[in-house]
Amino acid sequence: MSIAEVLPALGLRLRAGPLELRGITDDDLVTLGALAVGGIHEPGRMPFYHPWTEVDPSELPLKFAQYHWNIRASWSPEKWELNLGVWRDGVLLGVQGVGTEHFLVTRTGETGSWLGREHQGKGIGTAMRQMICAFLFDHVGFEEITSGAFTDNPASLAVSRKVGYRENGVRRLKRREGELATNLGLVLRPEDLVRGEPIEVEGVAAFRRSIGLDP
Repeated sequence: MSIAEVLPALGLRLRAGPLELRGITDDDLVTLGALAVGGIHEPGRMPFYHPWTEVDPSELPLKFAQYHWNIRASWSPEKWELNLGVWRDGVLLGVQGVGTEHFLVTRTGETGSWLGREHQGKGIGTAMRQMICAFLFDHVGFEEITSGAFTDNPASLAVSRKVGYRENGVRRLKRREGELATNLGLVLRPEDLVRGEPIEVEGVAAFRRSIGLDP
């Protein structure tokens, strides 16, 4: 057996134009950890709910890999997080993910993503979000997809609006120790999705079985 047969998320492939989203191997984790060390956001700013980039750079690659290993180890139909690497012309640029609990009942989940700073501002963030949303609606049966961004992160909010998300309330959250930040909730439904290039999908049948669909 291959590892993709054991954990079908690793066998997923989504392609649209020059972009490919696919399962992240251990070797890919090393590349992504180094990319994260190189910078995802401006120093002093924090776009993530959990400030995972604010660790000693020498510790970040291991902590990054441990997070992804934990996601694999805890995979179940009741709670899962799909993280796909984003490639363009053979270069690994970042991660596009979605997480959900009780999906078979709720048919919803929240997207999240990041790109190395040198790959930002080129339309890649919009295209990869369009790809994952089209996949979730068309091949997995999501009925809505949520997202969120801090109100001081206009780039992320701009991507969400381009893809068709609508505003869905504001939350007051602790971002870093002692720091209050406002977070804008967003929701996307199938009829509102602004689609990009058509996607080609591999490995979807096994993935659906791994989340409790098509037993």
